Amino acid sequence: MSNKKQIRLGTILHGAGGNMSAWRHPDAVANASINFEFVKDLAIRAEQAKFDFVFVADGLYINEKSIPHFLNRFEPLTLLSSLASVTKHIGLVGTVSTSYSEPFTVARQFASLDHLSGGRAGWNVVTTPLEGTAKNFSKKQHPEHALRYEIADEYLNVVKGLWDSWGEGAFVRNKASGQFFNPHKLHTLHHQGKFFEVEGPLNIERTPQQRPVVFQAGASESGKELAAKHSDAIFTHQNSLEEAQAFYADVKQRLAQYGREADDLLIFQGIPVLIGEDAADVERQYQQTAELVSIQDALNYLGRFFEHYDFAQHDLDAPFPDVGNLGENSFRSTTQEIKQLAKQHNYSLRDLALRIATPFPHFHGTAEQVADQLELWVNESAADGFIIQGVTPNTIHQVIEKVVPILQQRGVYRLEYEGSTLRSSFNLKAPQNQFETHSEKEITDVV
Repeated sequence: MSNKKQIRLGTILHGAGGNMSAWRHPDAVANASINFEFVKDLAIRAEQAKFDFVFVADGLYINEKSIPHFLNRFEPLTLLSSLASVTKHIGLVGTVSTSYSEPFTVARQFASLDHLSGGRAGWNVVTTPLEGTAKNFSKKQHPEHALRYEIADEYLNVVKGLWDSWGEGAFVRNKASGQFFNPHKLHTLHHQGKFFEVEGPLNIERTPQQRPVVFQAGASESGKELAAKHSDAIFTHQNSLEEAQAFYADVKQRLAQYGREADDLLIFQGIPVLIGEDAADVERQYQQTAELVSIQDALNYLGRFFEHYDFAQHDLDAPFPDVGNLGENSFRSTTQEIKQLAKQHNYSLRDLALRIATPFPHFHGTAEQVADQLELWVNESAADGFIIQGVTPNTIHQVIEKVVPILQQRGVYRLEYEGSTLRSSFNLKAPQNQFETHSEKEITDVV
């Protein structure tokens, strides 16, 4: 492989798209969010292009104003388990909330996915921003932002402990002696914490990756700290090279306090991409997509970040209204960014809503120009990789067919997978079982 910095790519399985009206695009498969053949085809194509992973986002609360993709979509673990049987190399990453699930169940689910896929499972840890989620889980109140991250910290400690329940090779299955497992390699957790009491052990053996790869999404201070402590990768989004470089440096420098090195955590920028024959073609494609979104849909989309606030009650052509602290306990970093954008450019409510609903992508141009941008961000320490989000239904296929070959020719993108697991694709060290020292492992291996 080339000595140049390598670019890593993933793509989001987002149905017809995350735009409020993406399903209306002439080239869109309108039922893509619940169409397994559509998803399977995309995953297979991404694997043929040597993408690191496909990613399934998720949410647990909807109403009539939600993005159409959110109204009717597959549950991540079910979908990824199905994809495990039709792919061989690509990573399978899914979102599960630490605020509305149990550690034992989640540890077991992702360990099972790791075995089913031969070591390709990844868990995207979220703390769940939408306050309405509490109503679907018999909870009287959605946990405050800081509390959610405190819960997530303990939750991750529990899950990692459960994944270490069995030492490697614990199940000897010796028919002649009658020994099914090595008792010295069984580790019971006995966790008694502030939020969880989990005895263990987990009822599935250590996984092909030793542990599934842990991702985390969140750009707040709490989110960055959680990622630095626990995650193998972090999803984020910044609007400029300079902002991305600052985020990258901030997160990487936090690792040392947890005894980790810079390469132990990969940073992926989620990027909308638009590819055209020239600037006029890019603009034409963008306008075609943007014009599908009504102002009401744009206001509904904007309102989601502010606890589904009804922006329609305000004058559309007046400045963005003062909504106080709305959104601070949900999409904190996003709402702060929106407020800053409105203030910086003095946008009217109409202009801001339409811009947020269909932002013009930073990564746009010809295939060559997009390849240049990807390479620049990696070389300039703004990202280790990218999660591609197509602005049109055709974008991801254009990335696969046009951009990937350019990157391969430049020696900055793989020609073949480095190994059989997601961890090997990421070139991450295998985690040590926390219950076993090297000396203990040497002893129990010969018992």
